Amino acid sequence: MALKLTDYRTPVFVDWCPGCGNFGILSALQMALVDLQLPPSKVAIFSGIGCHAKLPHFVNAYGVHTLHGRTLPFAVGAKLANPDLEVIAVTGDGDGLGIGAGHFVNTGRRNIDMTVLIHDNGVYGLTKGQASPTLKLGLRTKSLPKPNINEGINPVAIALAAGYTFIARSYAYDVRHLKEIIKKGIQHHGLAVVIIQQPCPTYNDINTKEWYGGEDRVDPATGKPVPRLYKLEEIGYDGTVRNSEEAFSKMVAALTKAQEWGDKIPIGVFYQNELVPTYEERISKRIPTYLENPPAKQAIGDPSGRPITSVEKMLEELKVIG
Repeated sequence: MALKLTDYRTPVFVDWCPGCGNFGILSALQMALVDLQLPPSKVAIFSGIGCHAKLPHFVNAYGVHTLHGRTLPFAVGAKLANPDLEVIAVTGDGDGLGIGAGHFVNTGRRNIDMTVLIHDNGVYGLTKGQASPTLKLGLRTKSLPKPNINEGINPVAIALAAGYTFIARSYAYDVRHLKEIIKKGIQHHGLAVVIIQQPCPTYNDINTKEWYGGEDRVDPATGKPVPRLYKLEEIGYDGTVRNSEEAFSKMVAALTKAQEWGDKIPIGVFYQNELVPTYEERISKRIPTYLENPPAKQAIGDPSGRPITSVEKMLEELKVIG
């Protein structure tokens, strides 16, 4: 029997602020799981601390609500223990790119076959609207006593430098576009990150729904707003790497597009490279039985509860000699 949208919902009350972009992200993720017909028992969703972090409570799948900034280590551990799981790590611009920035970079080096979703609203919404790492220099949102004194980081550029092999951006209020981007990220063979621009109607009074929609500027010829968001696929942009010779040029093109912000903000797939071996494939070259018999599938005790397995062999294979 085909899975339905209701199969991915839980009875937990969704208590985000009215108008929060998280509602669109939740819907897009559930719709993506339906389209891909992924059984809830094969999906594991991890989150850290922040408004985004409640998402696993609302999706009928395995869910782990972890520590601030530590979403990725937990998600990586689960994926390596059970490569058959479809692991989705959900983090925020503060949780994942502030305290969790080191994990974000080093996860990129490994190219594990999982998906990372970054909720990016420019503020720490859970703790009353302080500037997050992605808020641009000089902006003053409603909770800041003075304009932001720090330069905002560029998540697409960091992901490119770190080694993510699928890098995309979408918009929380364009649920259908976001759904398709999430699907592409899940289907990608390697480490995928989707940066999701989302208004925070409570604390970010600059990057609002109206701002993204261009309602503060009007085309004099038509009298209509000029949206800031545009879709890469609609201008013929192609970030897919099809051979090793074009990998560098596609990275440069993605980085160039990533610099666009303000009057024009691209959404879509910036870069995709499935030619890079995944971390699971690298482990399999050292431990040939890894994919067929990963740690999660091994018996760890006899009927009486006594341990019957050891991780010493795996640790020996993976250790670094100083």
